[in-house]
Amino acid sequence: MKMKVVNVLESIDFSPEKMKKISLFDTDNFFCDIYCLEPGQFQKVHSHDGSDKVYFVLQGKGKITVGSEEKELSENEITMAPSGEDHGVMNDSDGKLVMLVFMAPKP
Repeated sequence: MKMKVVNVLESIDFSPEKMKKISLFDTDNFFCDIYCLEPGQFQKVHSHDGSDKVYFVLQGKGKITVGSEEKELSENEITMAPSGEDHGVMNDSDGKLVMLVFMAPKP
């Protein structure tokens, strides 16, 4: 298998309708996506039993929900939503939000 190399910043893309997910890596066990959110866009709060999700802010800032907590994360900040915990993202800022999102095992 050939090693896949991706330029993350060149993969960023936005949609005016809703949050855009760009898949960087997707296997039977794991995925890594870029989430691109315009101001006001969001990922609704949800959960996955048996899978952990990591959110890493590349650009901008946004409100991340994990369980009963809600915190604003900025560039270079990272958090994790453990298996079974409710989680979601809201871009409540006036700028664009770009995040790397990792999940394993893949639900």
